[in-house]
Amino acid sequence: MDLELADKVAVVTGASKGIGLAVTRALVDEGAHVVAGARSTSTLDGLEHVTAVALDLAAPEGPAQLIERALDAHGRVDVLVNNVGAVRLRLEGFLATSDDEFEWAMQMNFFTAVRATRAALGPMIERGTGAIVNVASVNAFFQPDAGTIDYGAAKAALVNLSKSLAQEFGPKGIHVNCVSPGPVATDLWLGDHGVAATVAQATGVDADTAREQVVAGIGGFATGRFTTPEEVATLVVLLASPRTGNVTGANYVIDGGLIKTT
Repeated sequence: MDLELADKVAVVTGASKGIGLAVTRALVDEGAHVVAGARSTSTLDGLEHVTAVALDLAAPEGPAQLIERALDAHGRVDVLVNNVGAVRLRLEGFLATSDDEFEWAMQMNFFTAVRATRAALGPMIERGTGAIVNVASVNAFFQPDAGTIDYGAAKAALVNLSKSLAQEFGPKGIHVNCVSPGPVATDLWLGDHGVAATVAQATGVDADTAREQVVAGIGGFATGRFTTPEEVATLVVLLASPRTGNVTGANYVIDGGLIKTT
């Protein structure tokens, strides 16, 4: 299927690894030009049709600077993928999670998207078309414990924002959707400082055992495995396509069957 993304201009935040890198590659495979932002961009070197921009997206001016680079290079922005985000496990629960930690989670997972979206909407409105895909999380509505309480609140805010933007800017030709992954096989879960390693250190078990215990504790996967970044990217790119232009205000879950309710 032709997703009609050839020669489209896409901006991807948090593009240097994990889901963001997979999204960047998938968009290029569909013929898009990608302006890819991240603190470090060495993993993007040599990728055809990718303009890598090294910058701090958590800085108040960072997201707008990335959008400006896309406009300078290509004169327009057709697609925005708000992927950048971060989580710190709160193993001591809500009462040990400070205002500063909640604020950090909101800055990393919500305000980065707010600022990039604000910068991209003007050019999209002028052209009467555009797609925004926000990478949220099942933690936006699924919190089995307090380990990601601030992250979940920030992602819930992102889902809520997306629905509001879909209503306001749908008449202007812009569709806005969310993708909410469950656990994904990235450094966030499996890296040296990821969820499994952090829980392992706190509980005195090895990382593999910790990973199995955490997954079992949240209900397990119907598929028996983590989602891959490429699977998330496939869904993101589909929602970025003009072919799904009348899909807006939706939140698509990709979690291997983790969430058991409808």
